[in-house]
Amino acid sequence: MPLTSGESVRTIVWLLLVLMSSAGSAAEISGHIDLTSEGKSLRPEEAQDVVVYFRPKQAPKVKAALKPVVMGTRHKQFVPRVLPIGLGSQVQFPNQDPILHNAFSTSKENAFDVGLYGEGEGQVVTFTHVGYVRVYCNVHHSMIGHILVLDTPYFTQPDAKGDFHLAGVPSVPGDLVVWHERATPWLRELTPEAKTLQTVQLDLSQRKVPAHMNKFGKPYGRGSDGGY
Repeated sequence: MPLTSGESVRTIVWLLLVLMSSAGSAAEISGHIDLTSEGKSLRPEEAQDVVVYFRPKQAPKVKAALKPVVMGTRHKQFVPRVLPIGLGSQVQFPNQDPILHNAFSTSKENAFDVGLYGEGEGQVVTFTHVGYVRVYCNVHHSMIGHILVLDTPYFTQPDAKGDFHLAGVPSVPGDLVVWHERATPWLRELTPEAKTLQTVQLDLSQRKVPAHMNKFGKPYGRGSDGGY
């Protein structure tokens, strides 16, 4: 028996809803990060330096940030220490100290050097390759920052309790990655559901400030963290 016009409309709407829901509906990934080092549990707030991201198997579109994100210098530290960004985004390096700094990186494909600069807005650098960028100061050996250039828009960082929440991810197969600069990245293949929960433990075994040379490939001078 042929369908009536009303039944046909209802059938079409139902089919559209089914197709939309099966084409990767939005899901949520939540969880908690526990950090340990040398067999001891670390304070929950230290998990704020973790980056959690979901990378679908089929590469998603990534939009660069509409305006430069900031990694400043304050009290001879990079602030924030860890900065996740989407591919193609720009980062500005303002100086909020009354002394000179010189942010640079020798990271493959994302190397840069903003030169010696005093207090002020600083230069802007565009990051056009996916990867991990270690940022150093050519004046102060102990200063180190971390930029993670990602090929996915689905990333977040935990709060001071070590909890994270990643909303609006597609319900499609992909990799959930938990990254910290002092640990081996944690990875799990999954297809996010409406409510996906994960508890992750990372052991921080690497040095906080790895051995490194200055931007000229030479050792830092004595008192290189003493300012001017």
